[in-house]
Amino acid sequence: MDYKSFLIKYAEIAIKGKNRYLFEEALAAQIRRALKPVEGNFTVRREQGRIYVDTEGSYDYDDTVEALRHVFGIVGICPVVLLADEGFDRLKDEVLSYIDQVYEEKRFTFKVNARRARKNYPLESMEINARMGEAVLEAFPETRVDVHHPDVLLCIEIREQINLYSTVIPGPGGMPVGTNGKAMLLLSGGIDSPVAGYMIAKRGVSIDAVYFHAPPYTSDRAKQKVVDLARIIARYTGPIRLHVVNFTAIQLYIYEQCPHEDLTIVMRRYMMRLAEHFANECGSLGLITGESIGQVASQTMQSLAATNEVCTMPVYRPLIGFDKQEIVEVSERIGAYETSILPYEDCCTIFVAKHPVTKPNLNIIRRDETLLTEKIDALVQEAVDTVEVIRVEAG
Repeated sequence: MDYKSFLIKYAEIAIKGKNRYLFEEALAAQIRRALKPVEGNFTVRREQGRIYVDTEGSYDYDDTVEALRHVFGIVGICPVVLLADEGFDRLKDEVLSYIDQVYEEKRFTFKVNARRARKNYPLESMEINARMGEAVLEAFPETRVDVHHPDVLLCIEIREQINLYSTVIPGPGGMPVGTNGKAMLLLSGGIDSPVAGYMIAKRGVSIDAVYFHAPPYTSDRAKQKVVDLARIIARYTGPIRLHVVNFTAIQLYIYEQCPHEDLTIVMRRYMMRLAEHFANECGSLGLITGESIGQVASQTMQSLAATNEVCTMPVYRPLIGFDKQEIVEVSERIGAYETSILPYEDCCTIFVAKHPVTKPNLNIIRRDETLLTEKIDALVQEAVDTVEVIRVEAG
């Protein structure tokens, strides 16, 4: 079947009331962005509470569907046939032709699901269902009706043009990126943080990212791994501005001056301070981390409280109640897992203490940081001044 249009289904946008058109426009803009690299000419339009992607000339069907499957806000992608209203007999012929072309094997159960959005159509929905079902059974006697669990749900929507479709390809759901502000993701080379960025972006949040690099203790390949992970997230979010912060001098200074059992917490606090600095510069409204309660020593309730203390903006932790297997499943689903498990160390694992504190005392952590007063401000400023910003496109 040579489809010329796709009907785009959404969910939450439909309940946005008077602001609904703003979300529809945002979704249409994200669809245009996603289709930009796909071969073919596409027109995205809004009509009567529906969004359509119309094609012109030749295009790659599989690439088009794959691009649409990465657009947050879409819950269903329906290859659709758009028909002029030329009476029921003509519609019946078009439906039978559609079935004949789309389904080579006719031994299936089906249900006709008609919806009369245009009320001046002479037949009501139930009449269309009954008469069309009868026509299908007569034309293809090997089929049979099953109104509860049909193999094929034949959808007929009576609008200005009649929409005919029977395939709904699942989309990622969520809200269009850009409708809920911007946040800064602390992106490491692990499994968790890319999933956290994906999940917050799914709620309509634009994403920038910060990565803490520690050369020569972490290699250029470790840095490239993070860029590759940002590229995977960008399939869903659009371009990401990745801030690569040289963290080596800060880490070494903390390592030299502070008790080793507190290293992870103190380093993490300075990461949060720097991430918040760049978040403010970018107009972000919060930070995103991939932390999950109790997963490692730096993610106990006490440790999270200690790192939170240095932040003035909200810290969003979408994985906070997930166990590792649940995070891995999302990572695999979005295509990040194989990259995340590549064996290149990040700065957190290089400088980890042998016996890190799991229940840090804030007063002790603050006292540790007084040992850094001689140089730390200058080192932080140097990290800010030497940051490398990479624009990462989807790949």
